Amino acid sequence: MKKQYATDTNELEDKLQSWLSDARRVVVTGIGNPLRKDDFVGVKIVRNLRGKVSQLVYLLECETVPESFIGPITKFKPTHILLIDAGILNQESGSSKLIDPYQMATQTAISTHALPLQIFCKYLAKTTGAKIVLLVIQPKDTSFGEGLTAELKEAAKHLTCLLSKILP
Repeated sequence: MKKQYATDTNELEDKLQSWLSDARRVVVTGIGNPLRKDDFVGVKIVRNLRGKVSQLVYLLECETVPESFIGPITKFKPTHILLIDAGILNQESGSSKLIDPYQMATQTAISTHALPLQIFCKYLAKTTGAKIVLLVIQPKDTSFGEGLTAELKEAAKHLTCLLSKILP
């Protein structure tokens, strides 16, 4: 998969629909630290998706340790894995991009978990054969504290709506 970027809503929707076109079983992981304000946006989106997606979608709140969920992800036998995380995109707060995890070395996205996402993704791709993509959302504030900023609450609401519409 080539690098895919999207900040425009229609472009993001098109890229996600294209990526999901042959999806049969999808894992959606929310990554982020609940004590670092906007860093928690990935987990918030997964929480928001509960009850809004089919049984073909496995929702995981990974927080800062996605590597702890390798077993359950592998057991689900996904065809697609969508990781959602906050990251520095050098854009306005709440902007989002769809990124090929194998291109992350050239990206500026940050993470707060122990195992680098690129290694996590390579391992999952090898063990599951699934297509993997990272949805990165530009945070406004990742200082210590709880709760998303207004911009990230709105982004989480919008992305939840989008994903609930296009996931299988």
